[in-house]
Amino acid sequence: MYSKRVQEGVFFQLFKKQRTNSPTHKKKLSLYSFFSTNYPIHSKSTKHHSKQLFNSSLQDDEFPSSTYEPKSFFRYELIHQSQKENSLARVGRIHTPNGIIETPNYVPVATNAALKGVDFRTMDAFYNFDSDDNDTSRSVDSTQLVFCNTYHLLLYPGRDVIREAGGLHQFTSRGKYNKGPFITDSGGFQVFSLAYGSVQAERQSNKTDNDDDDNDTNSKKLKNSLKKNRTELKKSNLRPKPHWNTDVLGPDTVKITEEGVTFKSYRDGSSFLLTPENTVDAQKDFGADIIIPLDELPPHHIDSDTLKESVSRSHRWEARSLKTHLQNVKNQAMYAVIHGGLDEALRRESVDFLTSLPFDGYAIGGSLGKTRDDLKKLLDFLMPLFESSEHRKSKPRHLLGIADEESIRYAVKLGVDTMDSCYPTKLGRHGTLLTSKGMVRIKRGAHVRSYGVPIEEGCGCQTCQHYDRAYLNHLFKAKEPLAIMLGTQHNIFYMQRLMQRIRQDIMDNKI
Repeated sequence: MYSKRVQEGVFFQLFKKQRTNSPTHKKKLSLYSFFSTNYPIHSKSTKHHSKQLFNSSLQDDEFPSSTYEPKSFFRYELIHQSQKENSLARVGRIHTPNGIIETPNYVPVATNAALKGVDFRTMDAFYNFDSDDNDTSRSVDSTQLVFCNTYHLLLYPGRDVIREAGGLHQFTSRGKYNKGPFITDSGGFQVFSLAYGSVQAERQSNKTDNDDDDNDTNSKKLKNSLKKNRTELKKSNLRPKPHWNTDVLGPDTVKITEEGVTFKSYRDGSSFLLTPENTVDAQKDFGADIIIPLDELPPHHIDSDTLKESVSRSHRWEARSLKTHLQNVKNQAMYAVIHGGLDEALRRESVDFLTSLPFDGYAIGGSLGKTRDDLKKLLDFLMPLFESSEHRKSKPRHLLGIADEESIRYAVKLGVDTMDSCYPTKLGRHGTLLTSKGMVRIKRGAHVRSYGVPIEEGCGCQTCQHYDRAYLNHLFKAKEPLAIMLGTQHNIFYMQRLMQRIRQDIMDNKI
């Protein structure tokens, strides 16, 4: 458990200091007053907002024309656009200061700047091991993008420690032996997950909620719907870790204001404030190649007025984050986060508004539905919007929090470039191993005497090259730590080879 001194000292001083210095308290920052005036967030007035809530143009001095110019340190390069009928799939390269990312690609999640069961040196070696000579999309300088979570890194070891180490690349030693880009989120996802649950858990819930009574207030509707969501998430096996303070879970523990979001630490229950400004400042200290602005992640079960209010707030927060970022770019790119839930009108307005600002790429966020069919329907509508202009086409697109194989294949054909999830690595360390013929649940008795049988024939990963299913079954049943390492290594290797095959299929116009 982290020390009380770290929680109450370093972390509290971090947010207290930044709160008092936040640009939202300075009258000279016209962006905040502009948004507050034009996009009021009071729930009683939300119903009276016009449908064109977000399409008002910003003042010319908010984002100078120079901020829209191409960046020398970051760009998307289109290699091939699929010629298959009705396909938006594309192969490209994202050029960053710390390496080239081949797209489409899977992005593994290293929550605490570490992959569970695999070190970065091993992962990066996987990426360049046994490369397919027929992969005509590949660059000799290509590398693997890795996702880290700001929320957890702020709690421990803290932004000061990582900054003094030289940023994530030096802190993890990844920058010492091989260049490799990082992407960090704002921390908002984890904060709102404490209240509502994760995207993956939300999609695992298959129940349908009834609408609340029309006479209820917005706050009562939200409270009732969130209670239902929490109940369903508990049924879908979302459980707090043993060392967590359970008082930090639930909708009443997260307070949202125009300034930011106040939440409680899952370590000791201390309250902290996360703002659009201080989350960007933290990501500057982390030094990630790609950073994400603060946004609100509402659950699936909210009414249309509350969703509209949430999207409006996210837009204001993202613009404030962008403003802070542009004051000290530091060779980092910032992606906007497209919101709107399953509401097509809100999604369109979100795309129109955020693509009008000088972001370097676009992430698909917010609620993505309760089922895979919801996700597919959303992407069917949303992704063609990025094809409407050369400006939108020239930016990379990232799908947040979804990376199961079926969803990947569907998203890729609609033009998604990268997607992150802890799903493959979590499966691996719990004994579910990925193969081209489906999942292998290695703990089952059928594998006790699978002597000489690898997880998958022809797989080039070190696990399949040296160990058989019988031994892996023993390791997992005996709960040996080695099992976690070997299972995770295989799944990461599988995902990398899967994306390699997908890129080649796009090059051959099969997708």
